[in-house]
Amino acid sequence: MAYAVGLLVLLVGLLASIALHEVGHMVPAKRFGVRVSKYMVGFGPTLWSRTRGETEYGVKAIPLGGYVRLVGMYPSAEVVGAEPRAGRFGEVVQAARDASSEEILPGEEHRAFYRLSTPKKVVVMLGGPVMNLLIAFVLLGIVLVGFGIPGGATTTVSFVGECVPATDAPADAPCTASDPPTPAAAAGLEPGDVLLSYGGVQIAQWADFQDAIRDTAGTDIPLVVERAGEQLTLAITPVVTQRPVVDADGEAVVDADGQVRTEPGRYLGVGPTEALERQPLSAVVTTTASGVWETAKIVVTLPAQLVDVVQATLGLEDRNQSSVVGVVGVGRFAGEIASVDAPGFGTAERVVSMLGLLASLNIALFVFNLIPLLPLDGGHVAGALWEGAKRQVARVRGLALPAPADVARMMPLAYGVFLVLAFMGILLIYADIVRPVTIG
Repeated sequence: MAYAVGLLVLLVGLLASIALHEVGHMVPAKRFGVRVSKYMVGFGPTLWSRTRGETEYGVKAIPLGGYVRLVGMYPSAEVVGAEPRAGRFGEVVQAARDASSEEILPGEEHRAFYRLSTPKKVVVMLGGPVMNLLIAFVLLGIVLVGFGIPGGATTTVSFVGECVPATDAPADAPCTASDPPTPAAAAGLEPGDVLLSYGGVQIAQWADFQDAIRDTAGTDIPLVVERAGEQLTLAITPVVTQRPVVDADGEAVVDADGQVRTEPGRYLGVGPTEALERQPLSAVVTTTASGVWETAKIVVTLPAQLVDVVQATLGLEDRNQSSVVGVVGVGRFAGEIASVDAPGFGTAERVVSMLGLLASLNIALFVFNLIPLLPLDGGHVAGALWEGAKRQVARVRGLALPAPADVARMMPLAYGVFLVLAFMGILLIYADIVRPVTIG
């Protein structure tokens, strides 16, 4: 049930993001006088629609996108002075021009999108992606300022190690038959236990526990914990082992020769849960900017990542945890967030994780839609900027202003891009099923 709730929350959040994306296009278009004939959330058969004014608003069956129909997206051949082109590509271009011209009502030629100035075209086409960026900013603000992010350690036990790791191994390294059990495991400590005292020293915060371990020697040291509302006293005997020296950031310190520096220390094999710490408003700006930058790097390297996905799908290599995922993978993340049962991961942590996931999706929509190829918003922006550049050159040279950009000529490319995106979506869906990525 919790898994299904996570999927439902993701679906509602995704549909809201799509709907607001289209609002970002529609509102400025209407303010600039363009007639918007349709506003639809989803693709495929129409489930519900209602016409208000001159716009039909509706919801379609496949919740994987949306669109607004702006009348007069492409100028006619007469307007741009284009000669008919032979062949299949020429037919595609002419069909796009004809469909665009047929939507323009008699006497409303001035309301066609292609007649807008370059700045207005850019505002309309960037309205959708910018809306996604604004959604991400708001969601991250709720997460960082309203709830906080995991930071400070609490006195609640998050994990209990099974064995004492080797000196040069991480604390979560797999155990071998020769590895002794950790003192925490031998004493019966369990995840979810709340530490109350150690060797008679009261524990108010995790640092108190660390200090008590360091300062208390001996065997069978009493450790008082609270478990399921009851106090239990466990007898625990630390072991002294060589452990890596870590810096303030928790990173292992290495010597000049590259070897990890170690020192003897008492070891129990237990770790804390982390409390949520609220962040300043400035952190929202930096986190959003960082998310945009990291997403942009993923988009740039997308072809190489898709090759890795194909190899993982064919079983030639393992699928990386940082691999790009599709809608099935994102749905899996949402289900895992909603259904995970772990100490210190309560309602607030679930809300933070789910809102963070939705913020990441909106940042991805922002960045991806800026790719300067039709049918993406960035393709229309590129066409508008090209038109504006030609007009500026004409003004400087004292020439007559050129006709609007013949964006319809890019329709064959738009169909090609659409097919590539469809193939990518199907590939990722298949990979998410046969070689899934989980958040653990």
